[in-house]
Amino acid sequence: MNTTRELGDEDEGLSVSMVVYRPDLKQLAQTLSSLTGSYDALRQAHPAVKLDVCMVDNGGLPDMTTAFADLESRGARCSVITGQGNVGYGCGHNLAIAHAASRYHLVLNPDIDLDRDALTRAVDFFESHPDVGLLTPRIGDETGRIQYLCRRYPTLLDLFVRGFLPARARRFFAGRLARYEMHDVINERDVVWDPPIVSGCFMLFRTKVLKRLAGFDPRYFLYFEDYDLSLRTHDVTRIAYLPSVRVLHHGGGAARKGSAHIRMFVTSAYRFFNRFGWKWL
Repeated sequence: MNTTRELGDEDEGLSVSMVVYRPDLKQLAQTLSSLTGSYDALRQAHPAVKLDVCMVDNGGLPDMTTAFADLESRGARCSVITGQGNVGYGCGHNLAIAHAASRYHLVLNPDIDLDRDALTRAVDFFESHPDVGLLTPRIGDETGRIQYLCRRYPTLLDLFVRGFLPARARRFFAGRLARYEMHDVINERDVVWDPPIVSGCFMLFRTKVLKRLAGFDPRYFLYFEDYDLSLRTHDVTRIAYLPSVRVLHHGGGAARKGSAHIRMFVTSAYRFFNRFGWKWL
């Protein structure tokens, strides 16, 4: 494995890891641009905060010299971990987390656009709430609507209905899905304390908490690694949904990505329920 630059001098900054596999280069550039803008705002509020960005190449990543230029012009330190092959989502992030020497670490998908004030509001919340170890933001879709990605503990029926039934059939389970997706408490205004499960597309941790948990469970190749990590995080710290931290998510579900993703989804679901307990209905 070749690491072009190890993350982290001993500092009190923010580290970011992104795992990519054959990325959409236009979307990746958009994510990096939004990260640059959000870091600009963060530096205005907290001039001493340094940024480390680590891209983990699970395959198909081109040279990132030009793509990193704007971040590096702000003093950010950018690196690529490559040569390990496609080790999966959680294992990829763990490679970056192992080198993180920051106060905060952001697990970020390459299909997320950050609001300009997202990082500033998140850091300010952490500074005023020392009991919180993980933040999840208000996640919107491309139309501006909330994506309800905070979840209660799933049943097999919940996962099947949400992931695999066509939209017309899902209407018959609307109330059930709304409860699973926490529609009753997730909104644009209120901080929600300790949602059971939060999305891996944007998980902002205190780095010491993430290291205490040893990052993601490497036994998940893709899917449910964020469910697993969320539930383990509750054992050591508090989690907060913070709607003033806003991001846009361009991602899609497993059923729309083909049979290989469906197989990975089912395999990871089996592993998750075996560990935390089966709920059928």
